[in-house]
Amino acid sequence: MITVSGVSLQFGSRKLFEDVNLKFNKGNCYGVIGANGAGKSTFMKILSGEIEPNKGEVIIPKNERLSVLEQNQEKYNDCTAVRTVLLGHKRLVEIMDEQEMYYAKGDLTDEEGEKLAYLTQEFMDMNGWEAESEAQALLNSLDVPSDLHYELMANIDSKIKVKILLAQALFSNPDNLILDEPTNNLDVKTIRWLENFILNFENTVIIVSHNRHFLNKVCTNICDIDYGKINMFVGNYDFWYESSQLMLRQMKDQNKKAEQRAKELQEFIARFSANASKSRQATSRKKELERLTIEDLKPSSRKYPYIDFKFEGRIGNDILMVKNLSKEGLFSNISFTLHKDEKVALISQNSSVVKALCDILAGVDKDYTGEVIWGKTITPTYLPQDNNEFFEDYDGNLVQWISQFTKETEASFLRGWLGRMLFSGEEAEKSAKVLSGGEKVRCMLARMMLIGGNFLIMDEPTNHLDLESITALNKGMERFDGNMIFATHDEEIISTVANRIIRINSTIEYDKNISYEDYLIEQEGK
Repeated sequence: MITVSGVSLQFGSRKLFEDVNLKFNKGNCYGVIGANGAGKSTFMKILSGEIEPNKGEVIIPKNERLSVLEQNQEKYNDCTAVRTVLLGHKRLVEIMDEQEMYYAKGDLTDEEGEKLAYLTQEFMDMNGWEAESEAQALLNSLDVPSDLHYELMANIDSKIKVKILLAQALFSNPDNLILDEPTNNLDVKTIRWLENFILNFENTVIIVSHNRHFLNKVCTNICDIDYGKINMFVGNYDFWYESSQLMLRQMKDQNKKAEQRAKELQEFIARFSANASKSRQATSRKKELERLTIEDLKPSSRKYPYIDFKFEGRIGNDILMVKNLSKEGLFSNISFTLHKDEKVALISQNSSVVKALCDILAGVDKDYTGEVIWGKTITPTYLPQDNNEFFEDYDGNLVQWISQFTKETEASFLRGWLGRMLFSGEEAEKSAKVLSGGEKVRCMLARMMLIGGNFLIMDEPTNHLDLESITALNKGMERFDGNMIFATHDEEIISTVANRIIRINSTIEYDKNISYEDYLIEQEGK
């Protein structure tokens, strides 16, 4: 168990946390969420002891062990993979090293013999004789090849290092486990394994993650960082999101009613306070007005763009037919037909294959053989993974940039669209060349909405987006009434949007009208 008591942290004039009081109990998994810059990773460092708060304390019982997912991949370059995992239990490794020192020494004094006996007993109490085999078993579970177990970390690929550092954090059943973005750079199989590990873990887990599917699977509680406070809610991410939106709507409605009643009372008092026959009623209304409190509804610091893909006209029965499509060096003889209401998730081990297929469908790439036949009523719009060509050579600001994609010329109309995507006021005057990756994606989404196509093609649309923008995009994709083909690493989007899965590498390996969850179950059974 971890207890946070009166914790405050301030950098200069900026207050990051103020008087935070929380308890993280055994058997629960806590997801820490917050807007970019809210202090999620900083809070995790406070919990781990890496950062000292200005006020308050973090209390961990002395007999409990805390394990933290290491972020620095180069830290253990001079260690083997197995020793790196063992270092997840530092005291155990200290004992092992001390024992080795005494064994190498040979003849021991009585005092040294007693010390070795004490160390051996402590080693046995920690189940030390099984430690190395436990470390290897963890590595095997995470698909780290056995021939790398005793290889130096310096010689191991970064994608494998991530798994080894995860094994280090999970090693030897820690009492408290802190994981900052544990699913980054993990494949789907490993993420599934980690989900099951946490679901069966009996101690305390605290997680920061942008993977909503993962948070929904493992979290029993959500800790929401906003305005320097951390509020804890029971439930997973989706439950928190829907509850928080409902609470916000209810508070707004409540305030509107209170404001309307206050207005009516003020008007009555103004009209009749000087009228002797109405003075008693006016006094009564005045007292009611004094009792009427309008809650201080402080809007969340989170900002959600409004993403809603609309199109005009009706969609015919012919959507898309792909016949014997081939692209040299990537894939050959790809054929499929899309029907009404289908939303297809593309799954591939090769991102170049997905990019090439999406480019061909969007008409960007003409260098292929085969046929792409669109229905007469279909208007495709494309969100490519690489959008630099839309911005790097453009000299205007965002108002001018977005005007390229609509016949409307009114500044208020253009600014309204930018406002929907969180570019309000002076932000709309920003040069298109200086945008961040996330800002560019939001602009591209605004472009898609303005074009109003009834078929969406999206290649990794969540790249560079924050959790709030990803959530808004997810909702927009769910609401969309047309067809779409998309590829994304965001499993929550695949799970909630796709009703057909196509797995493609050099050829189509799988094509079925199926939910993502059923697809995963089907694959696990093979």
